[in-house]
Amino acid sequence: MNLRTGVLSLTLSVGGSTQVALVSVWRLVTMVRRRTMFSHAAFRYVDAVIGTIVAAAHLWFTVTALNAPGQRDDPGVTVIMGGIGLAILGVALIVLVLRMLLAQAVARDVEAAQMQAELDEVI
Repeated sequence: MNLRTGVLSLTLSVGGSTQVALVSVWRLVTMVRRRTMFSHAAFRYVDAVIGTIVAAAHLWFTVTALNAPGQRDDPGVTVIMGGIGLAILGVALIVLVLRMLLAQAVARDVEAAQMQAELDEVI
C-alpha cells in the first residue's frame, strides 16, 4: 500500500467515525430534549459513541506506530503520541462509566414505573 492510499483510507476512516459520533450525539441530545433519554434506545447511541472513540484511539495508535521508526533519534515524540492515545482511551472509559450510570437510571425508571402501576391498582 502506498502513502496516497494510506492517507486516503485514514481520512475516510476519520471522517466516517466523526460523522457517526456527531449523529449519535445529536440523537442523544434530541432524546434529552424530548425527555426520553432514560430508555433502552439510548444505549445504541452511547455504544456508537464509545465505538467511535475506541476507533479513534486505534487510528491514533496506528499513526504512532507508523511514525515511530522515523523517530529513533528522538523517541520522546512517540512517547507523547502514545500518551495522547491513552488519553483518548481514557475518554472512552469515562463514557463507558457514564453508560453504566445510564443503565442504572433506566433500571430505576422501570422499577419506579412498576411501583407506580402497583400503587395505581391499590388506589
